[in-house]
Amino acid sequence: MPTVKLADGDLNYLLEGPAGAPVLVLSNSLGTDLHMWDAQVPAFTRHFQLLRYDTRGHGASLVTPGPYSIEQNGRDLLALLDALGIAKASFCGLSMGGLIGQWLAINAPGRIERLVLCNTAAKIGTPEVWNPRIDTVLSGGAQAMRDLRDASISRWFTADFAEAQPAKVEPIVAMLAQTSPEGYAANCAAVRDADFREQLGAIRAPTLIVCGSGDPVTTTEHGRFLQEHIQGAELVEFHAAHLSNVQAGEAFSDKVLAFLRA
Repeated sequence: MPTVKLADGDLNYLLEGPAGAPVLVLSNSLGTDLHMWDAQVPAFTRHFQLLRYDTRGHGASLVTPGPYSIEQNGRDLLALLDALGIAKASFCGLSMGGLIGQWLAINAPGRIERLVLCNTAAKIGTPEVWNPRIDTVLSGGAQAMRDLRDASISRWFTADFAEAQPAKVEPIVAMLAQTSPEGYAANCAAVRDADFREQLGAIRAPTLIVCGSGDPVTTTEHGRFLQEHIQGAELVEFHAAHLSNVQAGEAFSDKVLAFLRA
């Protein structure tokens, strides 16, 4: 896969779809890589040049000493856009990717055309949640990541979907087991420290909020908070847990495309 060289390492990316079409960036959740969006690629590349990338600490991208910050991850993406000569793009991010999208829309508004924030919140969790996870992963290494993989199934997918669709669930949770423990822990700190609750009013990009009715991590109430504080934001809810793009599949893709092409 192609990479862009940052000051401290390489950022892995894929750029697909018709040259000259508007650009859509997809940003992965904590513990996954750019392939978490595979189900969306056929539909999205009919209308967009699709830019997927592995966030720092994930997939085939650089793993540097932590902790990281959402600002750092946002600046990585700006460097990628600059390297590819992309002045402006629409952005769709899920969970941690949604935090990156909020940072970009607040701090680099001229780069964002339209914004889709999926299964995310202005603030996700508390130090009491994140710090023990960081300690466990750093002390337990690869085994701790495999344990997290098993625990993640109930957070990422509703029980009925996990039971009925193992072929869709297994490749996604396998990404978590394969994620660098150091990169994962460093990004846990980035999510822990991010708080955009007081800054959401600065977002001016047209925004769609996507929620999962069965999401135990970022609830529909978190989504409504975003909608209430971002001017003109729309909200849609699917029967899904945390990874609504995988569980809602075609319905997710159709709704996001309808918003992006409005």
